[in-house]
Amino acid sequence: MTAASVPSRIDQLLEAARARLHRLTADEVPEALRNGAYLVDIRPEAQRAAEGKVPEALVIERNVLEWRCDPTSDARLPQAVDDDVQWIILCSQGYTSSLAAAALQDLGLHRATDVIGGYQALAAVGELVEPAPLAALSVGVQQGAEPFSLRRGPRRWM
Repeated sequence: MTAASVPSRIDQLLEAARARLHRLTADEVPEALRNGAYLVDIRPEAQRAAEGKVPEALVIERNVLEWRCDPTSDARLPQAVDDDVQWIILCSQGYTSSLAAAALQDLGLHRATDVIGGYQALAAVGELVEPAPLAALSVGVQQGAEPFSLRRGPRRWM
């Protein structure tokens, strides 16, 4: 077996995280919100400025997500009332959000999940998004840029 045929550890971690999530499609998100779920945008500010916003989402950057959603934390949001809150995590493409939702499940927030395809999927179906103005596209994250030029292939780091 070659190294290329063995999935990376992060790919294995992502697969394990997704195996325990009931992930939502972009089309399913509005109904979940009507039923009381909270959409949480974990993209960094520069990425939100470059891609666009989701006005209905709570903006909680990834580095503080667990503290804000944990109902036992002193730093919790008012919405973090118990373990039954449905947190729907949103990143740019649906990779980081899977890991973040799994981390919330590890805290006991058993209804945490994410959006398949992330912000890009919501934008593609025209759900809930407010695209960035054209002038903002040159700010922050460059659309279509690879994180490093060491490896070619799909961009799976957001």
